[in-house]
Amino acid sequence: MNSRLDNILQRKQELTILLSDPDVTSDQSRYTEISREFSNIEPVAEEAERFLSLQQHLRENQELQQDPDCDKDLRELAEVEIRELKQALEESDQRLTLLLLPRDPNDDRNIILEIRAGTGGDEAALFAADLFRMYSRYAEQLGYKVDILSASDTGIGGYKELIAQITGQGAFSRFKFESGTHRVQRVPETESGGRIHTSACTVAILPEADDVEVNIRPDDIRIDVYRASGAGGQHVNKTESAVRITHLATGIVVTCQDQASQHKNKAQAMKVLQARLLDKEQSEASAERAEARKDMIGSGDRSERIRTYNFPQGRITDHRINLTLYKLEQILNGDMNELIDALLTHHRAELLAAQTPR
Repeated sequence: MNSRLDNILQRKQELTILLSDPDVTSDQSRYTEISREFSNIEPVAEEAERFLSLQQHLRENQELQQDPDCDKDLRELAEVEIRELKQALEESDQRLTLLLLPRDPNDDRNIILEIRAGTGGDEAALFAADLFRMYSRYAEQLGYKVDILSASDTGIGGYKELIAQITGQGAFSRFKFESGTHRVQRVPETESGGRIHTSACTVAILPEADDVEVNIRPDDIRIDVYRASGAGGQHVNKTESAVRITHLATGIVVTCQDQASQHKNKAQAMKVLQARLLDKEQSEASAERAEARKDMIGSGDRSERIRTYNFPQGRITDHRINLTLYKLEQILNGDMNELIDALLTHHRAELLAAQTPR
């Protein structure tokens, strides 16, 4: 354990030196990579320093306690400190165990949030709007910024599709378990018979890609421009401001028409395309390992039903961890911490179990 902690502290020193090296600071790609590694290792190094310091103090007190020339009062004081230091060491060891768990390299990234109405027609589109409002309010509570990149509204307050960017430190770590199918059970306002309808939406959480990670050449894509449709201001149907980008190799298509200028729409569409390509690349890389270890949180398959929102009972159930909370209204208003924390705790428990020798 101590040799591993020494290696971590040594690596932090090396990274600190590298971050002030002109050759590194002039290379944006390398600087970004080293900065990300430093931000990941820093909290582990701080806890490692605390743990090693506590160990040293414990050894000093134990030597004092065993010194035959030590007077009684000093020996008793050492015994008290030994008990306190052992407790502090145990707590530090537990924190280190969590910090040393395999870390998702995407955790600190901003995200691209994609919500699409599924089965259920207008009711599914209204539920898509509810989900976006829930995520927006939760993001605001965390101090994150939310920007709509693209939206296809129904005209009655719902969305067929909505794509947004959520910006903030650790955004992916708080939202990453939201990918999947979300099911809603409620009585639509237009339902005169009081029957409960079941609708669904799919949610995708994509880590935002850096420009240096996903390099898209002009030859890799086809860009089409056309006149935007629907509500959106004076530019709609007057200028060709809407943009459709097709990635030729993968067939991925991204459209954006919410901004007044073609330039802004193109920039936003490229951001979404980069995120989808990074997600595709990472998904393909992890697929090879999926057979060996399948995370109990869920496969990440967006066709997987992950959660049910039952309005008549005021109930929300996350099927991956068998968690039911009777606080649907609060959660839809952005009070998601209890739900997200339960998923994170379960995920960490699974990682710990995977590391425990059998």
